[in-house]
Amino acid sequence: MLTDVFFRRYANRPMFESVGQKESALFVQAYRIVNEQLWKYYGYDKKVDESVKAIWTGLHDRLSMEIGVKELSPRFYSYQTEWMGKPYTNSGWNDMNFVVEQWLNFKFADNLDPDMFVKRRLSFVELAFRTREEQVAQANAEFPQRLAEAEMQDKMPRRAMTLPGRRAEGVRAMNESMNRMFAANVAELNERFKQAGMPLHYHNGFLQITQDEQIQVQVEQPFWLLVSDAQWKNVSIDMAEAVDRRDTAGRDPSFYAAKALESTIKIICDIKKWTTSNEKGVSDFLNHLESKVNGAFIEGWERQSIQRFYSDVRNDLGHGPGSKDMPNLTPQQIDQTIEFCMSWVKSLIKRL
Repeated sequence: MLTDVFFRRYANRPMFESVGQKESALFVQAYRIVNEQLWKYYGYDKKVDESVKAIWTGLHDRLSMEIGVKELSPRFYSYQTEWMGKPYTNSGWNDMNFVVEQWLNFKFADNLDPDMFVKRRLSFVELAFRTREEQVAQANAEFPQRLAEAEMQDKMPRRAMTLPGRRAEGVRAMNESMNRMFAANVAELNERFKQAGMPLHYHNGFLQITQDEQIQVQVEQPFWLLVSDAQWKNVSIDMAEAVDRRDTAGRDPSFYAAKALESTIKIICDIKKWTTSNEKGVSDFLNHLESKVNGAFIEGWERQSIQRFYSDVRNDLGHGPGSKDMPNLTPQQIDQTIEFCMSWVKSLIKRL
């Protein structure tokens, strides 16, 4: 199975010319966040948590497959010692978190490519956080049913030996704690990137480059937070593709940003039950948003701004030019279109 990894997406974008103390410190910090905060490899009895071992094994196997090696570092160990004065071979299998740790903190050598050395290790961090985010999303999807079951149990007569308190409150508290803890983990990781001088930001399963700290704080970070909910999945995917293509000089990043905005408009119309199935394009969906009957979700001048973007930018990118020159935007125009779409997505979602 193919896995989307950071080092492959940014293979053609040189980022790291050397590996120094800051990079090495980040690898240690990232490993500790994963091993101590996302999943604890050992339980209170100091025994390996088999469910966590399975997660680490999956991370190892998926990343080693993409790198093209059988194992990130040796899984089997063997060394000579003595027992009762006689030579003795001690051998066994390393715990999987130790296998990853040894690889993650491998000392850089001059014969290695520093750019790929760092990117591959960042790929582990990205993959670990993406996996945890998927677990959190699954738990959130199951939360309504678990809460309903707990509320039903609360209505039933209590047995003598049951603990006091409402089950529903416990289920709700655990869900809130899980989401709060993961949000804190993500915030810490992104702060660690800043401390290491790496222009990177983790959001919604992906590590991506940040180009302007003020734009990151005011536009990008609030955007990624808003579209992290499952119903905005397609918006997040297309915008992540737009950013990746921009950062790696890929083709038509603005087209994918426009797709993200269009998906947002359509989802809002579905949520509001304004969709009629007779819409032929984004213009018809904008009609729903502007309609006074629907409460004028957007004003006329706002609709004109979005409509002009689709007429002048998206349509040129979305259709073959025939014998005409291929449309190309400057880097500054690409940044502007992505920020334009992010800002509008934010604004529209906040109006719900």
